[in-house]
Amino acid sequence: MTETHQRSLFFAVMAAILIAVSLGVFAIRLIHAGPYAMPHGGAVYGAVGAILLAGILLASRPRWLCWMAIAISPVALFPALYSIMGESEEVISLYATDTNNNPVDLRLWIVDREDGAWLGMSRGKAIEHSLDGSRLAMLRHGQSVCVVPVLFDEDRDTVKAIHQMKVDKYVVARMAGSIGLYPLEATNTTVVLRLDPCPDSGKAM
Repeated sequence: MTETHQRSLFFAVMAAILIAVSLGVFAIRLIHAGPYAMPHGGAVYGAVGAILLAGILLASRPRWLCWMAIAISPVALFPALYSIMGESEEVISLYATDTNNNPVDLRLWIVDREDGAWLGMSRGKAIEHSLDGSRLAMLRHGQSVCVVPVLFDEDRDTVKAIHQMKVDKYVVARMAGSIGLYPLEATNTTVVLRLDPCPDSGKAM
């Protein structure tokens, strides 16, 4: 096999990897029951970027552009792979609104304790989406139920305990934490929310 053929094969293999990861961003969400949760943000940018880079590699020319595509491929692969891994375990949808009152599907990890189901996130994210005390729909196990998130911020013992439960439950959290991409311990900006059933029924919204 000539050197040219070897380079072309290498480019083709890299293109196949990029395409597989890009499609995985969308396909992984099919494992969750209920309405399909469309990817957004970094996951979509990573998937689209991976497809574009794959197209360059499949064209196999100019060579310098192919090598550049390979060099920058981690920029697309990282958010795409992180999204795939994050969706590979239990994820719920919490239907809230943003600061402009636009509907938002928050995809979140969840843990259960004897006193209810809990979420964890940054204080800014909870405030931005006005979660504390709001009446919201939550999709879990394919079922939509009405919940009222109750914010816990000052009770740092509870915040630390819930965060630790998340780390214990989610393999991705531990993997990301081992390379410094996810806090293995609750930070000063971490808050948790208990998802109480809506007082009238807790039925689907």
